[in-house]
Amino acid sequence: MPRRATPTKIEDVARRAGVSVMSVSRAIRGVEGVSEKTRADILKVARQMKYMPNSAARSLVVSNSNLIGISLPTFAGEVFADILNGMRQTFDSAGYSSVIDTTEYDPDAELSWVRRLLSWQPAAIILTGIDHHPETRELLRASPIPVLEIWDHTDDPIDICVGIDHFRAGQMIGEHAVSLGYRRPAFVSTPLGHDKRADARLEGLRSVFGPAGGADVAASRPSLGNAFVTGFDGTAKLLDADCPDIICYLNDHMAFGGLMCCQARGLSVPGDIGIVGFNGLDLATVLPMKLTTIRTQRRLMGITGARHLLARINGVPTPESTVLPLQFEAGQTTCDQIDL
Repeated sequence: MPRRATPTKIEDVARRAGVSVMSVSRAIRGVEGVSEKTRADILKVARQMKYMPNSAARSLVVSNSNLIGISLPTFAGEVFADILNGMRQTFDSAGYSSVIDTTEYDPDAELSWVRRLLSWQPAAIILTGIDHHPETRELLRASPIPVLEIWDHTDDPIDICVGIDHFRAGQMIGEHAVSLGYRRPAFVSTPLGHDKRADARLEGLRSVFGPAGGADVAASRPSLGNAFVTGFDGTAKLLDADCPDIICYLNDHMAFGGLMCCQARGLSVPGDIGIVGFNGLDLATVLPMKLTTIRTQRRLMGITGARHLLARINGVPTPESTVLPLQFEAGQTTCDQIDL
């Protein structure tokens, strides 16, 4: 099942680029034998001619491989571990092995890993998110190897994606907060641009509070580190500089740090200030009060993504973009209603 129907042949690309058919093949597969400049020139020609290897070529590439490469931003925390567990159990059952790398949210590191992985001719590649180095997209879109993007969604994936709508998640939190009467929101996150999903949630919050007549959503972006400490420090900065009536966090771990900071300052939660987490992590089940949060179906995301990718490997049609539902869970860290 080719991603894009096209009459262009590999010989046509070689002729236009002024190289051999073998050079085109090596450039598209990401293997050694051509310089980076030649590879880039060939990929540019291939894109211009809308060349894509056909399904027969794909089967030749992957027929002798049972290896699936998985790129994650980090091993820290539960989020990506839950997604990974769902994927690996599904792949193991189907007889596939996996090799895992972490990028620490660095697109250049992801690109280097993709280049190495393509030289191994894996059965498939999995990337986290939809924001990649432009060359990563070029290499993978020119490759016949199936690609899954996980944890985020787009209508224009490299190949297929399974994830959630992070902008909509921010809107859901904002709508709940506005309905309760909160008007001075804040958000504790990571440095700008470090995690595009966090930035999307912040924009979702702002899209709700602005039209509702509330203040702009103040953002605290402390230095990266332990999530509990980051949540504590980010909250302290907000309380020193502003007077928010509700603080939303990148995840539940940061929300716990924020809760501890508020208690250390003598603030009542939710009496003086509301707190909202994200992800519905196990931590939320052992807190002294139930955390208001959005639960994400991380293991199901891993299973669904793995199943769709296996279908792609075997030439079975599958949706290009799958968006999993989010579940808002109102807890005890936000008021039922506040006085306006």
